[in-house]
Amino acid sequence: MTELYLIRHAEAEGNLYRRIHGWYDGRLTARGVRQVRALQERFENVRVDAVYSSDLSRTRDTAAAIYLPKGLPLVTTPELREIGMVEWEDKCLGWADRFCREQLSYFNFEPEKWAVEGSESFAAALARTEKAVMRIARENDGRTAAVVSHGSVIRMLLMKLLGVSAPDGVLYCDNTAVARLTEENGVISVDYYNDNSHLSPELSAFHRDTWWKEKDARDGRDMYFLPMDVFAEGQTYLRRYREAWIKSHGSDSGFTDVYLDWARRRASADPETVMEAFLDGTPCGMLELAEKSGAEEGYGHISLIYLEEAYRGKGLAVQLLGQAVSYYRKRGRKALRLRVSPDNSAALKFYREAGFAETEREVGSFGPVVTMCKDI
Repeated sequence: MTELYLIRHAEAEGNLYRRIHGWYDGRLTARGVRQVRALQERFENVRVDAVYSSDLSRTRDTAAAIYLPKGLPLVTTPELREIGMVEWEDKCLGWADRFCREQLSYFNFEPEKWAVEGSESFAAALARTEKAVMRIARENDGRTAAVVSHGSVIRMLLMKLLGVSAPDGVLYCDNTAVARLTEENGVISVDYYNDNSHLSPELSAFHRDTWWKEKDARDGRDMYFLPMDVFAEGQTYLRRYREAWIKSHGSDSGFTDVYLDWARRRASADPETVMEAFLDGTPCGMLELAEKSGAEEGYGHISLIYLEEAYRGKGLAVQLLGQAVSYYRKRGRKALRLRVSPDNSAALKFYREAGFAETEREVGSFGPVVTMCKDI
């Protein structure tokens, strides 16, 4: 008999930024790192003889909770990866909900119908996952193995083992949730699944969110981004920028229309440098990136992250940050950089919680300014 602990990876960028990852190799978040520590405590006194994970960094880093303290090697295999989604990968969940809603519904409730050009089918992803888990069970006959994988393939495998279908079957599991399986004579039984009892309410995404138990599995907070027409929407751009300026500097002294001229030049060179954020089809914010600033040093500079007042204080701004990470990572930048007033306490708190660190303080043309950086 073999015991298998099947574990979902800790919170990764895709979970936080509300983006589709699949085979995209996103990192763990700060909360994800804390979840890994909680998982380590859970397994501290549990016998584990071998540890396996997919070859993506979010699963490898989660598996470190078990293999490092126990002095075990980590065996990685692409067979344990999430379902490959090709053109969906690194797209916003809000984009899929807005422009591919039928396919997104299939993904959640009728996976046999889901089909995105070039992607894996659910059947193929399930087959390789099941094959890998059965092989691990055979390799560890009479022992205990931990297997770290991804939410969708874990859910598919559990549904097959339990003999249930997606609509009335297994709910999505929390990050680092654990299932315990027992294999004997080639047959796997499920002792328990979706167990996140090692996570405090602060660490559990599913304690805070409700989308995973809704009938349509819609979050209601998922943004998407489109290039902003700063030629037609110049006054909207100026209103937003002036409001952000006043919040940072206390007045609009020093603010001029030249910022719109700069935005138009940037957008003409690359439309993705000035992006409008949408929520359920309604414009809700703006992201502006100064693509050339810091390029030689390997930085990606953020000029402005803005949310309309009605959308503030709802945990949405991090999705604009995720859009900046996506843009600059594709262009080979290694870090993000931005400047903020030291008097803007809300912005400083947000950026620090998002992983930015202060690197410099100086007196600018319109007062003191803090430069903050984040490795990506």
